[in-house]
Amino acid sequence: MVEVPGGPFLMGAEGPECWVADGEGPVREVTLSPFRIDRTCVTNAQFGEFIEATGYATEAERFGWSFVFYNQIPKSHRKQMQFDTVLGLQWWAKVEKADWRKPGGPGTNIRKKAEHPVVHVSWNDASAYAAWAGKRLPSEAEWERAARGGLVQKRYAWGDELTPDGKHRCNIWQGRFPDEDTGEDGWIGTAPARSFRANEFGLYNVAGNVWEWCADWFSPSWHLTESDATRNDPRGPENGQSRVIRGGSFLCHESYCNRYRVGARTANTPDSSTCHQGFRCAMDA
Repeated sequence: MVEVPGGPFLMGAEGPECWVADGEGPVREVTLSPFRIDRTCVTNAQFGEFIEATGYATEAERFGWSFVFYNQIPKSHRKQMQFDTVLGLQWWAKVEKADWRKPGGPGTNIRKKAEHPVVHVSWNDASAYAAWAGKRLPSEAEWERAARGGLVQKRYAWGDELTPDGKHRCNIWQGRFPDEDTGEDGWIGTAPARSFRANEFGLYNVAGNVWEWCADWFSPSWHLTESDATRNDPRGPENGQSRVIRGGSFLCHESYCNRYRVGARTANTPDSSTCHQGFRCAMDA
């Protein structure tokens, strides 16, 4: 873990590329106490230690299925499998027996992906791991503060250019979404958790690769009220239907979902699991 110093920072984003309905803005000053946060997302190897020690079964394992992006399903299996797709998002398939050990469903495994982020973990699964490890999930404000790495209001965790000097700095979709990912950044699907250059605080892959669960309930408007609760060590609203996820994933593309920007946000229900959701842990300093 790395220790992130306390103090004020500018949280949120504004501009034509922002998703207004997500509540990215307004930009506001938020003050945080110092905290520690993992350098990387929790890996398959680390999550495996948790499973071995506790016998925990993830929600995907208990439900018997999880959501998989169609190109993550082995071609040899696609024609043989029957699965439901998501209305309007036909690239998402409800795949039986897909879970953290079989991220693309039957016929896939993690034998060569020990250092990749664990996926197919719900918010509830991530919270269980964090408690076992003596940690917790980061608040949304802590996540953004750490992801910015001390930079002030930059579009990405490293600056304002997506590919400075023509070099890729994150694992996102290249090509025509959702039909072809050219893998110009070196990866199709997840990349190892310690890929690309770390930000100024020493965090890896805070943009792209996998979405990261935060502790907060999601609201597009809770933060619009200026108060001690929203500006000093904010922890989000007291209740809600979905939890915040941050950072984007390997499926993000500028034509569809440019939420690999450091100020972007969205959410998912606490029991949801997919092939592009993971997490990292935090703790009080």
